[in-house]
Amino acid sequence: MEAEDRKLTSIVIAGGGSAGWMTAAALSNVLPGCRITLIESEEIGIVGVGEATIPPIKQFNKTLGLDEFEFLRRTKGSYKLGIQFVDWVEPGRRYFHPFGTYGRPFDFGHLMYFWHQAQRMGKVSSSLDDYCMAWVVASQARFAVPLNDPRSVLSTYDYAYHFDASLYAAFLREVSERRGVARIEGRIIASRLNGETGHVETLRLQDGREVSGELFIDCSGFRGLLIEDALHTGYEDWTHWLPCDRAVAVPCASAGDFLPYTRSTARTAGWQWRIPLQHRIGNGYVYSSNYLDEAGAAATLLAHLDGKALAEPRTLRFVTGRRRLAWNRNVVAIGLSSGFLEPLESTSLHLIQSSIQRLLAMFPDRNFDPALRDEYNRITHSEWERVRDFIILHYFLNRRSDGELWRYCANMPIPDTLSESIEHFRRNARIVLREHEVFVPASWLAVQVGQLNLPEACDPPPQAHAADSVQWLEKMRATLHAEASRLPTHQQFIDGNCRAEESHARTDSQSE
Repeated sequence: MEAEDRKLTSIVIAGGGSAGWMTAAALSNVLPGCRITLIESEEIGIVGVGEATIPPIKQFNKTLGLDEFEFLRRTKGSYKLGIQFVDWVEPGRRYFHPFGTYGRPFDFGHLMYFWHQAQRMGKVSSSLDDYCMAWVVASQARFAVPLNDPRSVLSTYDYAYHFDASLYAAFLREVSERRGVARIEGRIIASRLNGETGHVETLRLQDGREVSGELFIDCSGFRGLLIEDALHTGYEDWTHWLPCDRAVAVPCASAGDFLPYTRSTARTAGWQWRIPLQHRIGNGYVYSSNYLDEAGAAATLLAHLDGKALAEPRTLRFVTGRRRLAWNRNVVAIGLSSGFLEPLESTSLHLIQSSIQRLLAMFPDRNFDPALRDEYNRITHSEWERVRDFIILHYFLNRRSDGELWRYCANMPIPDTLSESIEHFRRNARIVLREHEVFVPASWLAVQVGQLNLPEACDPPPQAHAADSVQWLEKMRATLHAEASRLPTHQQFIDGNCRAEESHARTDSQSE
């Protein structure tokens, strides 16, 4: 069979939401001659997690041809410079995981060395956060797009977004349908497999219609209608490392400063997220049902909102882990159907994005070469394990004594890969990065130091002198704060570039 004859001509996406419509938009962008069909039911609600993102989402949107300001207007979005962690080490202690570097790229090593030396001499009381442009800008509730000039400290931070995931899916639906994606309203109730290959051939809907295809993308959520119900792929449970298995979520009215960062606050049985959008604040409490019941979680969340609750709390149940195969036969699971990692580091949408990009890089033909499938699964598994380890890091390095969850996490056995990373940093501030790592060295540095896994030693960079540490640090700190103070506030930047029409009330209420 000629190569042209082996090309796939029909793809079926089972499920909508962020995963389904991100997949549809990306595939229709590069496969104009392929018939793409998406099946979703308005009767089935979407989970709606993933309102906070990490910087690679910018490239994904750019690849789709989305204008940043239009995207933020349509999704009522805001900017994100990182995540602030409150009370994770112990009550009263805070730190920031930034998008960007500490100091400047060419003297990253100097910054850590100088700070370490000054700390050991007791000559600096400021935290490492104070030498990171992302935090200095975020702490002043300011924002501007970073400069493209490596000589300026205003080029040393990056950003991502907060947005309404449901509005993002709706926006991408419009983009996809303009590019020829056919949407079918209906509930999938069964699938038929090929008797010889075991591949999915046809999906049957509740009203009796049947939809056939060659490649099927499972975006059906936790249940995994195709990857699990049809193909019985299996699931690898990680709750012994990440014991939280519930989340209760509720939006509230905007209040206080319009902050350009996500906040994660540790609670007795888990942690609470705060995600500021233009029209509201998203809130949720991720917790372990072993240590707290649903009513208690909802009460705790409602007691810690910045503004009036705008809906009744809703509960999400999950099992942390992943499918044993993300690609099985002619089915690729993307989104919650492929697994779940709690949104502590805002990786939900990123894992969808990377899965889509990986599929396009290893796109099959009708032969479905097993080598492509195996390599896709190998990389997917490695990426998920790297994110898993980074999330475990936060829990394991806690020093809290006010809840059974925290005591369990501080004493649990952890993956060898993570144990090695912690030990390398503790000994000599060395950051170990592995294949398919999602988070950059500055991210690992932020959490290791933030969770007080402080290094015993730190090798000096060339021509560094310990006697200069305090003076050098103070000069850097003053420069960062001076440059940040010249930027517009986050609210001013949004108002001037991408304010959603329905968000006028936020500006009015905050100006009182």
